[in-house]
Amino acid sequence: MKKILAFSGSPRTNGNSTILMRHFLKGTQKNSAKTEIINPYKIKINTCSGCLKCNLLKKCSLQNDEWSFLSEKILKADVLVFASPIYFHHVSSTLKKIIDRFRSFVQVQITQSGVKHTPWKQWEKDFVILLTMGSSDPIDAKPVIDLFEFITSILGPKNKLHILTGTRLALAKQVEKSSEILKIIYPKLELPENLAEEDYKKNQELLKKCYNLGEYLSRIN
Repeated sequence: MKKILAFSGSPRTNGNSTILMRHFLKGTQKNSAKTEIINPYKIKINTCSGCLKCNLLKKCSLQNDEWSFLSEKILKADVLVFASPIYFHHVSSTLKKIIDRFRSFVQVQITQSGVKHTPWKQWEKDFVILLTMGSSDPIDAKPVIDLFEFITSILGPKNKLHILTGTRLALAKQVEKSSEILKIIYPKLELPENLAEEDYKKNQELLKKCYNLGEYLSRIN
């Protein structure tokens, strides 16, 4: 049975990225995968201090938070899901605190030409990033995608990264709105009303892709 650990990075209970994650997890339920959702806003995670002690300890040295139990869940998971809105070209700050602590999974060595990253153990996981943004241009998510491409590559060559993004999603629950509702909303957002029908179809296709990806990743060996 696949173990799936999902991080819900939106401060909104009904945020668009949260809805994408729900559709993904609905897909995993078809194959009875073991799933768990972590809300970064409801657990205590300290900020990485850059102390470099993890280079010696092979684990994070920070104490008095919930990283110890969370890191064990991360290591045991087959699929890691990160859902977040794009805030100023990156994930929400609370989710970023968790991502920063991934530093403790690798040894970092300064070399003459740069920095060498060596994981304590080679990973073989599927990483999923589900990103939503108010921008009409998906380029706003590039810094996040670049980061995850880097993380998955240094943690092991057998890791796989799956990316789904939604654009022109500024309001809560917007990804699920009908074309009729979008036609009312868009003028208030100073967007052409004629985009509503196109975006409705695009949003429905995105939700379907999330479900299908969840179903696929929960059944493959």
